[in-house]
Amino acid sequence: MTIILSLLILSLLILVHEWGHFLTAKKAGIQVYEFSIGMGPAIISKKIGETKYSLRMFPLGGYVKMAGMEPGDENNPRGFNKKSLFQRAAVISAGSLMNFLLAIVLFVFVFTVIGIPSTSNVVGEVMAHSPAAEAGLRSGDKILEIDGKKVNNWNDLVGVIHKNPGKKLEMIVQRDDTKFAVNVVPYLDSERNVGLIGIKQSVEKQNLLHSIYLGVSNALNIIYMIFWGLIKMIVGEIPAEVAGPVGIVSIIGDVARFGLANILNFTAVLSLNLGLINLFPIPALDGSRLLFIFVEWLRGKPIDPQKENFIHFIGFAILLLIMLIVTYQDIIRIFG
Repeated sequence: MTIILSLLILSLLILVHEWGHFLTAKKAGIQVYEFSIGMGPAIISKKIGETKYSLRMFPLGGYVKMAGMEPGDENNPRGFNKKSLFQRAAVISAGSLMNFLLAIVLFVFVFTVIGIPSTSNVVGEVMAHSPAAEAGLRSGDKILEIDGKKVNNWNDLVGVIHKNPGKKLEMIVQRDDTKFAVNVVPYLDSERNVGLIGIKQSVEKQNLLHSIYLGVSNALNIIYMIFWGLIKMIVGEIPAEVAGPVGIVSIIGDVARFGLANILNFTAVLSLNLGLINLFPIPALDGSRLLFIFVEWLRGKPIDPQKENFIHFIGFAILLLIMLIVTYQDIIRIFG
């Protein structure tokens, strides 16, 4: 199930990214030969109009094959190379912009439909067969005091519970208009070395306008953290921790245990990662193509297409090598 979910998430991210290139190319009047999701041999392909749509065997990439981007096709009047600098830059950057947009949409969906954790001291969910369930606590109960100490918010509540594994705690609970006392004994969570009683936070759904604001600000904050995290890894300030496909599958498996909201949030973060990294000026990535367009603007004439394609080819080979190394490290880390 984890593998299927991972394939769906990765395919969605690739589809959105390539769809951005595709739509912008069509809008600019560029002839698109093929729109492909995945790499390797085609599983399904169908030509509609002038474009062939393909689903390929390995769902770890995709591409939009446009006229005017390969040797021998430079004279196509609807080629990518015949368009203005602005149009070409728009086509190249559209993939990452679509990934950013997807992340914002996912965040907004979580905030409006699922909700975000509340800071209140109201119980959102009680786990079956937990100390809280055995004590009679229910969803919607408001915990006012623990052992005579007033509880004002969720942090106050879990702070006391975490510090007292194995100790009987008397809680004053409000349910509707009734107040009553219950005794709960937190059990020890050996992984985190804290006490737990089996309750979850309540969630609060946000209105659409506030969700859009939260979605955009959340995306910008994460992009900022990803960017500076990568810079710090490059200069050696922090350890280089990079996950490949195998590592991502493992993380998705862990995230999936905590519900739909966590899956969607993680998908949004992955989408932001994909969008940002693709804008880095690394050969074979979108950022390097934008760099070549910028250099062309400075020079007033294009760079030799054969030289540019050779640089992208070398970059693609290096990326494949890095992917193999990262995948090997993921396997060693996960399976020991």
